Amino acid sequence: MALSPTNNAALLHEVDEAVRKDQLDSIWQRFGLWIVGGVVAALIAFGGYLYWGHLQDSKRGENAEALVAAMAKVKAAQPTAATADLAKLEAEGGPAYRAAALFQQANMKAERGDLKAAAALMAKAAADTDLDQSLRDLALLRQTAFELDTLKPEMVIARMKPMVDAKDPVSSWFPSAAELSAIAHYQLGQYRQAGELYGRIAKLPDIPKSLQSRAVQMAGMLGVDAVADRAAESAAKDQKGSAAPAAAAGPVEEKK
Repeated sequence: MALSPTNNAALLHEVDEAVRKDQLDSIWQRFGLWIVGGVVAALIAFGGYLYWGHLQDSKRGENAEALVAAMAKVKAAQPTAATADLAKLEAEGGPAYRAAALFQQANMKAERGDLKAAAALMAKAAADTDLDQSLRDLALLRQTAFELDTLKPEMVIARMKPMVDAKDPVSSWFPSAAELSAIAHYQLGQYRQAGELYGRIAKLPDIPKSLQSRAVQMAGMLGVDAVADRAAESAAKDQKGSAAPAAAAGPVEEKK
């Protein structure tokens, strides 16, 4: 008896299902253990990642507490205890906390007049490739300031050059780096270069008043009229600012 089209389709479907089941059984028999092992390994790896993240968060919390405790001892005039805490944080803390520990230890050394030890700590921070470049630049800047009386002017200029010459973006430490470079140029008798640097510093809008005052005075002494330059730039900015609202208002209608 011939099968109807409906019965024929059902039979083909059952055969197809049986073939698929046989294929799956065959795959499972051959690779089942590998599949299970892969899933277990993935779960273990994910669990390990979560645990690692938890440990990192806990470590950061411990580092923060250790830094706060050390700073409290500094304020309480307990330098020995503070130094011990900071040294431990330097050895065991993450990059940011290690940098904070080095900077604070350098401050303490400098306050006691031990500029050589302070410079050595800043040199360690400047050479730490795990630190952000901005922190390394600041460490080099402070190291150079601590060593300024013993360094050759050429060395000062060479160290500060990357921060002084940076254009895009301008280094955050440009004002202080430029002042150190200007001092070095002045010591070498390179008065034009020194005056130009002081002039550049004097034009900066957001710098400490003391630094701005020094820069204006030194620039003027070296033949650069930083006061006039600042006045001209300020007038240009004011004119530009006042022109913008007028342009936005549109043309004024002529009275008839």
